Amino acid sequence: MTVNSEPTPSSAGQPPARSRSANIRDVAKAAGVSHQTVSRVINGHPSLRESTRQRVLDAMEALQFRPNRAARSLVTSRSGMIGVLVTNGTYFGPASTRAAIESAASTAGYLVDTATLTSLEETAFKEALGRLVDHAVEGLIVLAPQEATLRQLAHLPVKLPMVTVHSTSAADDHGLSVDQVAGARLATRHLLELGHRSIAHVAGPDGWVESNERIRGFRTEMANWGLDSSWIVTGDWTSDSGFRIGQDLLAADPPTAVFSSNDQMALGLMHAYGDRGLRVPEDISIVGFDDVPDARHFAPPLTTVRQDFDELGRRCVAHLLTQLGVPVQNAPRTVVPELIVRRSTAAPS
Repeated sequence: MTVNSEPTPSSAGQPPARSRSANIRDVAKAAGVSHQTVSRVINGHPSLRESTRQRVLDAMEALQFRPNRAARSLVTSRSGMIGVLVTNGTYFGPASTRAAIESAASTAGYLVDTATLTSLEETAFKEALGRLVDHAVEGLIVLAPQEATLRQLAHLPVKLPMVTVHSTSAADDHGLSVDQVAGARLATRHLLELGHRSIAHVAGPDGWVESNERIRGFRTEMANWGLDSSWIVTGDWTSDSGFRIGQDLLAADPPTAVFSSNDQMALGLMHAYGDRGLRVPEDISIVGFDDVPDARHFAPPLTTVRQDFDELGRRCVAHLLTQLGVPVQNAPRTVVPELIVRRSTAAPS
């Protein structure tokens, strides 16, 4: 009796199923080179023929070989990791800059390891930094724009190539920032040029670099016009705080215009005025800061100061890679903001 059987994949002319991941010797065999040559391709060695390099890359692709990053770091003493130290919270500016940093790092062939500060205490700072150091990050980007964080950096227990975001100290050669003072002056000047003279500033919380710089810009521009700049009230970046501040402003002799230190607080102000049957900009002009994606859809669309967080993130990575000896095109340390005029501002009635 004859028994017919199905052919196995190998008997049908197909390669046998791979029971393990490809390794460097598999790639070398497929490319017809030594494993040392494959290692040179992985590590970007310059003294290789382009045809040889391409043959190795083609073999890596065919075998779906991915270099083991940990093994590579043992050979090169480079982990391919950038550490990012971020403040706790979901604020639009830091979150947007962080996303841009991850994108730019990926383009440059780096991974990002993020550690979040649970508080601004020294112990929390050291724990977060220690975790990044344990993961052998090559450099550090500090995206925690509170003054307490910047003070902690002066006492770092380790020395790493570093970039700090939103640092404004002239003595800090690691700092990158959006020019917050210039942005605040743009917002204030816009209201002044419309004819407003009774202008309040809703500031961000104490201890934030952006808050203090925007206050400074507001005061500088008001002083240049010979006007009082003492009408400053403090919020906490949330629309709820903007709503409460709007109610307080309406309980007194309200200003004709408000410069809000971010768009969320400006949204709360709009709500407070709308609840009283007042209209923006007919009864109150409002300028925000950040240009969040929803700002163009506020009612009315919000005049605001746009910060280019994508560009800031790219520049952070470029400056850090420069410190790491990676040839990249660098850029100025300060990003210039832009006034976006929409329909929430008009001449005072």
